[in-house]
Amino acid sequence: MKDLEARMRAREWFHSLTLLPGAWAVVRVDGRSFSRYTEANFDKPFDARFSDLMVDTAATLLTELGGRYAYTESDEISVVLDPAFDLFGREVEKLVSLSAGIATAAFTHAAGTPAVFDGRVWMGTSLDDVVGYLIWRRADAARCAVNTWCYWTLRKEGLSARRASRELEGTSAADKKKLLFSRGVNFNEVPAWQREGIGLWWETYEKTGHDPVRDTYVTTTRRRIRTERDLPHDDAYRDHLGAVLRPPA
Repeated sequence: MKDLEARMRAREWFHSLTLLPGAWAVVRVDGRSFSRYTEANFDKPFDARFSDLMVDTAATLLTELGGRYAYTESDEISVVLDPAFDLFGREVEKLVSLSAGIATAAFTHAAGTPAVFDGRVWMGTSLDDVVGYLIWRRADAARCAVNTWCYWTLRKEGLSARRASRELEGTSAADKKKLLFSRGVNFNEVPAWQREGIGLWWETYEKTGHDPVRDTYVTTTRRRIRTERDLPHDDAYRDHLGAVLRPPA
């Protein structure tokens, strides 16, 4: 039996790749085939119910992975892991598989219908790298949002999926905003969470409670996840990320 076990284990295909020592990392999960999934289950172009499910899933990932910050837009979630992260021996394969599994389980349980996520890992050598990553994903959120608004505006006018896509091919962001404005939609007034995504991070707060033994009130410091649907802009956003991500002294 020991010989059999040794032969079987030798055939397990497992990569022992780990995150580089001292590196920042971001694990990102994306919904698999969510275009069809959301079309069948949620309103278009955006549905607050779906956004709430993604926020809840992001909060679960942030908690389970011990992350420092999470950002979600559309059907993706990014969770920032600081250089001190040491779960799973920093093994990339385990981190990717478990993060996708956690997201899949959390979302499916909350939604009541099966959904699947895949995962990947990004690495950076400095805090500035991570800030750059998050700015990149936020820019992607804006690009996807205006395209989604235009696509579903055309679809609701009766265009087929193929025709709506062709109408938008080669058009700039400015062109898309003009298309929406001509139909009564000012993209700049669309809710910020649709245009720019949502940030989640840990914050401390004081909680006062009664100590029945000493018959006195005591104040303790606790931690909770803050969710922000209207993130700051430009330099203020960089400052915000720096303050939230910078490890305590």
